Order: sequence, then structure tokens, then C-alpha cells
Amino acid sequence: MTVQPRRVLLISATIGEGHNATARAVEEAARRAWPGCEVSWLDALRSMGRWVPATFNWIYVTNVESTPWLYDFFYDSLWRYRWFANASRRFVGAWSGLRLRRAIAAHEPDLIVSTYPLGTAGLDWLRRRGGLSMPVAAVVSDFSPHPFWVYPEADLHYVMSDASLRAMRRAEPDAVGAVCVPPVVSAFRPADRATARRSFGLPETGFTVLISCGSLGFGSVERAADAALRAGVDRVVVICGRNEALRRRFAARADDRIVALGWVDEMPGLLAAADVVVTNAGGATALEALACGRTVVMFEPIAGHGRANAELMADAELAELCPRERDLTATLRRWAAEPHLLARREDRALKHSQAADFTDQVAALAQLPHHHGRRPLRPQDAFFVYATTPAVSQETGAILHLDGPQLSTQECCEEVSNRIAQRARGLPMLTRRLVLRRGRRPQWTHDGEVDAGDHLRCRELREPAAPVVEEFFGTPVRTDRQPWELLLLNDIHTGRVQLLAKMHHALGDGVAVTSTLLRLLADGPQPTTSPSSGSQPWYRRTAKVLRGLVSLAGAGPAPASRLVGRSTPNRSFADVELPAADVRASARSHGVSSTAFLLSVVAEALHRTLGNTTPGQRFRVMVPRTARTARGGAGTRAPGNHTASMSIDLPVGPMSSARRVAEVAAVLVKPDRAGQPAAAGAVLAALGVLPAPLHAWVVRQIYQRRFFNAVVSVLPGQRRPAHIGPLRIAGVVPVLSLADGVGVAVGVIGWGDRFGIGITTDTGLAPRAVAIAGHLRDAFADLRGALR
Repeated sequence: MTVQPRRVLLISATIGEGHNATARAVEEAARRAWPGCEVSWLDALRSMGRWVPATFNWIYVTNVESTPWLYDFFYDSLWRYRWFANASRRFVGAWSGLRLRRAIAAHEPDLIVSTYPLGTAGLDWLRRRGGLSMPVAAVVSDFSPHPFWVYPEADLHYVMSDASLRAMRRAEPDAVGAVCVPPVVSAFRPADRATARRSFGLPETGFTVLISCGSLGFGSVERAADAALRAGVDRVVVICGRNEALRRRFAARADDRIVALGWVDEMPGLLAAADVVVTNAGGATALEALACGRTVVMFEPIAGHGRANAELMADAELAELCPRERDLTATLRRWAAEPHLLARREDRALKHSQAADFTDQVAALAQLPHHHGRRPLRPQDAFFVYATTPAVSQETGAILHLDGPQLSTQECCEEVSNRIAQRARGLPMLTRRLVLRRGRRPQWTHDGEVDAGDHLRCRELREPAAPVVEEFFGTPVRTDRQPWELLLLNDIHTGRVQLLAKMHHALGDGVAVTSTLLRLLADGPQPTTSPSSGSQPWYRRTAKVLRGLVSLAGAGPAPASRLVGRSTPNRSFADVELPAADVRASARSHGVSSTAFLLSVVAEALHRTLGNTTPGQRFRVMVPRTARTARGGAGTRAPGNHTASMSIDLPVGPMSSARRVAEVAAVLVKPDRAGQPAAAGAVLAALGVLPAPLHAWVVRQIYQRRFFNAVVSVLPGQRRPAHIGPLRIAGVVPVLSLADGVGVAVGVIGWGDRFGIGITTDTGLAPRAVAIAGHLRDAFADLRGALR
């Protein structure tokens, strides 16, 4: 199946012009391969900070021109000391990735191609943390891919030769690579030498050497010109780029064999006019010369990557390495005298450059799997792998209530199955498979082959649905395939259709589950839940995290409750649907938010469930809140868990309904003001630095009955209707998992004209869910009428 990306994002950097030149070649090929696609650019250095481009350019020029020994030392250390390379890459990757995340989210690309190593480092960092579901590729325009160039999380690296591929594997054994032809725009192609010379006013005959050492024109440019003149060549064309001082020095020479040019836009023609191209870094100039079928000489290569490129090009017989002036003089003199030697090298350059079509190679990037190989889970997602115990599995799910014309079970099943076959492969949450190894970090591997028969079961009901629902949600989701399952229930007596969905909690939170189900099943533009918006300066976020840590530490253990204890595998499930208009009207009557009112309903139901409560008695609930932001990198479509939790002590003692609502509204704002959600999110992320066994141990210590008595989540929903063929999604009920030793979990979501409430209980610790559901209905009726 041909895939055409709608949006392609190029990540380059202006440090010289080589990386941008490669990006322009990718853009041209992308537009040719996918007419109508939108191509956008990001400058990785500019994303890292306003001061970064100028600073990095100054450091680069200073190292090359003034302290080449320091650049060589740094470059050699990357190869010699693996720990140094890894530490450097992690630091730069985190810096770049953090700054790129928001910009990438704003572009919503279907494919990302990086032509700059620090950009690729940032993409690797983002991919390791669960971002970037789209294919990610890198075009390595250096002939020698150093450890800063290649990363295991990139789906593919295009490198310049077979020798480059071997160097890539030495730099990063887990990197994936393939050889591509020189990534240059199509203007760089073989052309008649005499015609090209006429267009520039150069004599058509004679031996011409072109010297080009990048846009900055640094290195041994003047020594190269002197060596060429001593060889007796007829003319030397020098491209000085943006080095105006260098151009003026050449212009002052009284030698009419020298043609000194500044910045030029006609490089294809100048390369075509040359017999030999002399350069010193092995970057864009060398690639463009090869594409034009011209012989390349690497003269006095610059430090670090320039030297490595020159040696690798020489080994591949794609360039002649001349480390000294006398070597360059002798080489040019020999080629001028024996033109057949030059012709042989030109044939070799053309054979390498025309081995494939660069447009076809760029087009192949759209076929890359979204996640090549294995990658560790984000700490926030690994949390739910570690929180799993033999008695408590960690899934998140939903029940979709479908209304519409009465269809046969086969018709309903085909409707859903066809959508799975057509859409599941393009949804990252549904193509991930868990890799679990004892004592190691859990990993995701991409499995794009989604068999609807492995994930969907359909059943015609002739008996009450409750036992079937309890069996489905009470059985852990299978992990020998992509860990998600659907069960379609068609009640032949009532015509009622329910679609039950469960996913391993590591795949995502409730918002991600709802969004993914809509994208998988719904027709037309899928409605999505609304993430929160806005962000704060770092110093305010830091202060909030510190306040939150103090608040969490001061909360202490949860109050004693008879609804906690040693977990059992016995589960019960029930759901309640409340009219949304009545919920919102009641909340307004009490002068509180809908969330506060719904939590008050839960508190009243818990009061009735517990029985014999005492004045002032509290019941601590852990309340996950979405941390997805409209302007950040985690919108509703992002896989993974993007929640931040807070603990709330609900008042469950005897009191009037109006007072209970007021007290719940008051306690609801305290943890948020204290920064608990921000602190909890920071703690979850920080746990990722721990070794896997220690990380798992810490998770099991904090996610259990000692710190909270129940899990209650109020999820953002949507009011617009959605359809699956002729069936309308009339309501959604979230199904939450329990924590170790915790007997009750309640999930709430607003959907259309109703609020759906799902109750999960461990029947070894708490009453059956249907009993709590009855208390919820009664509590709502009482609270609704409290102010009448």
C-alpha cells in the first residue's frame, strides 16, 4: 500500500550551509514523490535557544581555525570512550528534545527527517519517552557517521557509502542504516564541461581546478590555490563563500589564472566547469561534486569530522586524499598529464551517484514502521507495568453504548472489524507490543500487522450482560500480542449494542483510550477530548513542584478504611448514567464545578457504602488529572500516560448534603494549589533514572493502600455526537483498574447528553459494584434536590 504523508517536517541547522543543502534536497524529493504534501522546516539550534546558533557557529569556527587540536581531542574521545559519547548524547538529546517537542506537536507531521545530528539527538530523546509515533529518519551527509550522528531510536539513517554503513554500526550498534546516493538537489547533475565554462566566461579548454571549502571559506584555501598554481594548471576558481576577507586577499593577487568569487548561487554550473574539485571537509561540496561526476580531492582536511570524512572517502575510492601541498601539486600535475586517470575517477563518481534515485529513496521513508526495533517505555508508562501484581492487573477501558437501527450480530461485527483492518495500522497505540524481561526495563516493539481476529470478539446475548462484562474486564489483557481487546455484545431481545474495550494501562490513560477508540471506529472528523491549555515559566513550575512535594510528604498515610486490605482476583463492575443537563444544573445550584459536584456524589455514595461513619471521618482518594496541554507536546492523540495525580480526603462522615458539596469543593482546590499534580508528575518522571528493579520496587511501595483508599477519576469528555456506521455512540463509561490493596475505583466521563460512571470493585474488599452503583444513584437524587 502506498503511503503519502500529508506533512513532512525537516530538522536542520544553519551551521555552515551543508545541513541546509541536504534538507533542500530532501524537500525537493519529497515534493516530487508526494505532490501536494506540506513541507516545513525547524532549525534545531534556534529551537535550543536564541543565543545557541551564534554561539555554536563561533565555537565551530574557533575550533577549526584556532584550536584544531581541541576539536580533534573531542572527536576522538567520542569514539574512544563510550561513556563520554553516551553522556554527551544524552545531555544534548534532552536539551534539544525538550525544546523541539512543542514545535513538533504544533506541526503534527506524518514524517520527520533530520539532517543535523543535534536534531536527531533530540528526536531520539523524544522517542525514548514515548513521543513521535510517526516515522523518523536521518540523512547523514558526512561520509563518516560519528557517534553524535546516529541513534537507535531513529527508524533509518541514510549514509553515503558501504564504508559509511560500517562506521555507523561501529558508532551505534543498534542504529538502522542504508546507503543512499548523494542527497543533493537535482540541479547537481552531469553537464557538458565546455558549455558550462562558456556560461561563466571561462576559456573552454585547459585544466581548471575549483576550490570550495564550505560557506565559511575556512581552512587551507590559499595553500590549496598555491599548490594548484605550482602544478601548472590553467586556472583556479576559488569560492570564498561568506569569507569576504579571503576574497579580498585573492583579488589583490596579480595572477590572472585566479578567479576569486564570494557567495555564489550557481554552484552546479561551476562544478560542471571544473576538472577537479578541491575541498577539505567532505560535506555538501563533496556530495555535489560527486553528483556532477567530478573528481574530488580532500586537501589538508579540517580537524575532527573533516579528517574522518576524507579518510573514508579515500578508502571508498571516491576522493583523493592530499594531506600536504606537495601531494596536491603532484596529483594535479599527474592528472593534467594523464587525462585517462581523471576520466576513470569521474566514471566511478557517476556510478556511485547514479546507483539509485534519491526521490525513490525519500519516498521509501513513508513506508518505515512507526517504531523500528525496541525502545524503553516512558517512566510514566512503565509505572503500570511495575504496578501489576498477580492479583491486580493494570488495564484501562471503556464501555461504548451504541444506539441506532437494530442490526444482526454479524452486521455489527463486520462494521467494527472492517474499521480495525483499515485503521488500526495507523494508530500507534494499537501497534505496540510489550517486551517484558525479568530485571530489565519494559520495552515497546512495533508490530504493524494487526489482525482483527486477534483483538475483536462478538457475542450475541441471550442472558443478562453483567456476567459477560465482569468476565471480560476481570481477565487481564493478553500481552502475547498488541495488548488491547474489544468485545461486541448484541442483546437480541432489546437491540442494545455495547462495545467493551480494554487496553494495558501502559499504552495510555483514559483520554488516550477514548481518543484512540474514536479514531479507530468513528466516522468523519473524530471529536476529541479537550486538553488543558497554557504553560508556566520554568521557575514557577519548579516552585510549584517543590510546594507539591512538601504537600505530598505532609499528607502522610491514608486513613484506615474497611475497603482496603489484601487484594483478591475477584472483580465486579457496574455502571451508572446521569443526565448531563441535570448534573450541570445541580453543580450551578450548589455554586461549584461539575467535577466538584460529581466528587460530592461519590463522597455521599461512599458514606452510604461504609455505614456507621463518624463525624469528621475522611476517605482518601487518588484523583488522576490530565496533564495534556493544547500548546505542549502531549495532545489528546499522544499515546502514553499524561496524567498527574493528587490525593483528596473526601468527607464521608454524617452531614447534610449541601455541606458535603461545600466541603468537597473546598478540599478539591487545596492539592492543586499546593502543587501536588506537578510534584507527582515530576516524581514519576524522575523514577525513570532508577535501575529497573529499584524502579519497580518504588512503584509497588507508593501505588497501594497505604497512601489512598480508592481511585476516582473525572475524565474530560465531549458533547458532539459520533457514529460507527449507522450506530450512534450514545454514551461512554470508563472502566478503571484498581491498585494493590485498594477495593474501589470510580471513573466518570461526560459524553453527549449524559455522564457515564463506571465502578470497579474487588469483592474480597468491598461490596459488589452494583451496590455502590445504587448508592450513587440515590446520592445524586439527594444532592440534586438538596437546594430545592
